[in-house]
Amino acid sequence: MTRRFILAIDQGGSGSRAVIYDDEAQVRGYGYRAVGRVYPQPGWVEQRPRAIARSVAEAIDEALARAGVRGSDLIACGITSQRDTVFAWDARTGRPIGNAITWQDLRTAPMVAALAETPLGPQRRARLGQFPGAYSSAMHMAWRMQHDAAFRRAAERGVLRVSLAAGWIVQALGCPAEHALDHSLLQAMTVYDPRQRALWDEWIAALHIPRAALPVARPTIHHFGELHIDGATVPVLAMITDQQAALFGYDCRAPGQAVATHGTASFVNAVVGPHPPPQGICKTYLAWEVEGVPIYALEADMTTTGAAANWLREIGLVRRVTELDRQAATVPDSGGVVFVPALNGLGVPSEDRSARGALFGLALGVKVGHIARAFYEAIGFQLADILATMRAEAGLVISELRVGGGLAASDLACQIQADLSGVTLVRARDTETTARGVALLAGIGAGVWQLDTLPGLVDNTAERFMPRLTETERAARSERWQTAVARVQRW
Repeated sequence: MTRRFILAIDQGGSGSRAVIYDDEAQVRGYGYRAVGRVYPQPGWVEQRPRAIARSVAEAIDEALARAGVRGSDLIACGITSQRDTVFAWDARTGRPIGNAITWQDLRTAPMVAALAETPLGPQRRARLGQFPGAYSSAMHMAWRMQHDAAFRRAAERGVLRVSLAAGWIVQALGCPAEHALDHSLLQAMTVYDPRQRALWDEWIAALHIPRAALPVARPTIHHFGELHIDGATVPVLAMITDQQAALFGYDCRAPGQAVATHGTASFVNAVVGPHPPPQGICKTYLAWEVEGVPIYALEADMTTTGAAANWLREIGLVRRVTELDRQAATVPDSGGVVFVPALNGLGVPSEDRSARGALFGLALGVKVGHIARAFYEAIGFQLADILATMRAEAGLVISELRVGGGLAASDLACQIQADLSGVTLVRARDTETTARGVALLAGIGAGVWQLDTLPGLVDNTAERFMPRLTETERAARSERWQTAVARVQRW
């Protein structure tokens, strides 16, 4: 029987992945290309659209070669991508207009503050499901309308098109069926009301963003267009945001199931169900719509994890990021050192983008291992804060947390997270859950699977990390962490 293969594209802030799955949801080929950033001035972080598209194309070629299949063997493609990083192009030529402003960019902070005084200011979080901070797509587009002449001219001529990386990939490497994104990606552009399931027109008008430049909303499983791969035309049958893809791909589809994904930043996502909860600090996402049923999820972020690990390497603390694990294992604890990795602000529950990172408790005798361990502990402390916030805001009691992403490969990091959060961490053998999630969705679209017959991921081969600290020990360590966090806020 002819095998059926599905391509999953996961375009992230640090790199582009392409993964080929067979019709049993097993990985057959993998490709990866790192992507760079451009820093025009302090606080500004951009990416080159053509470089992003090229990295995806090269990752696809590598995955095909490793899988030993051709483009004509692919029956479907699913795309998941980073959020808030907006790509712009000319609808007539398909050529990019300037660089993409990334979610790590802080140039729009004054605009965000000014909007608090407008009539729409108090409505932002509830209408968008999240607070549109300086990292957000809407603010980036508003800034470009004011300061980017080429962007503004394209808008005035009616030829401006804007989208996240998922939409840009179809434009650059194939042919879109229409200018569209799924609900979750469009919401990630901070112009979409997930409860009303519609663009927030008053917000868009207030920011002077041309509505015609924005994508339309479509279900998660939909024909979004085609990619031209290895001489073949491959239909794009699913799109979804990266974190929600990881949630779906880790078999988290029932209320209360949750996953923590550690990448450049870290995110905790928990399934709520078909009805959105009241809006709190945590983001409320329309995570996916399959077979006409919308599923909402809560999301909370740690702004800097993988990026902080890279920073520790860049300043020479370790030669490679992987050395952090070995160094952290050389000491039994952090020796009183507390590292608050707020290099790009603090996420939930502080929500303070003005906070900055700091190391506390340094003394003679402190070694690299203590700092490395303090970094791992910072992830665990933030995880505990996030789970407590989700419980308070939506009544979600999460006793088991599935974990994925780069830092999840460390047994020590996982154990520390379990100890400090007080919940069991589960790590499946395959931690590329973001790509897996969008592959499963594309497979449903291609008729390979149905929603209730998807192959499972978490089985008896999954590793479990049980909490080992007592409540008293956990509370004592948390108190020092909270003191350190208070000192870095409003820097």
